[in-house]
Amino acid sequence: MKESKVVIWVIWIFTAVVYALVITLHEMPGAEITPGFVPYLSPLNATINGSCFLLLVASLAAVKSGHIGAHKKLNTAAIILSVVFLLSYVMNHYFSGDTTYGGEYKGLFYFILISHILLAALSLPFILLAYYRGITGAVAKHKKLVRFTYPVWLYVTFTGVLVYLFLKPYY
Repeated sequence: MKESKVVIWVIWIFTAVVYALVITLHEMPGAEITPGFVPYLSPLNATINGSCFLLLVASLAAVKSGHIGAHKKLNTAAIILSVVFLLSYVMNHYFSGDTTYGGEYKGLFYFILISHILLAALSLPFILLAYYRGITGAVAKHKKLVRFTYPVWLYVTFTGVLVYLFLKPYY
């Protein structure tokens, strides 16, 4: 099956919009009123990241044991949760701004944070492309791409939880 150029364009446009939104978030003035649900967004984001991590591990186990249908469903769930995470992340940072780490492991924290941010940004279009190829049955192209994309996505979801744990005392 030939890849749809429209879908490929949508993936790249979506990626550009996400990048612009996240960059703009840090330049916008903070909200004047903070809704009551905002303190729950950081733990929600960590829960979503941890859930995505578990879904990705289960997805690998499913595909390795030949359960392709389960593999697709688990990846679809991970994609949906990632979109929910993105929306929650944007709301959280709009209403709360950035949280500064004040602990004694600054070197480790900033290594994890910076690698998490860079890899999350760089992997986004490739995760979407790998998902598209898997769902449409372009298995050879899907496998070739997930060799690199899967471990990065796994790292990003895991380090998302670590970043939350590092920052939890400072929220």
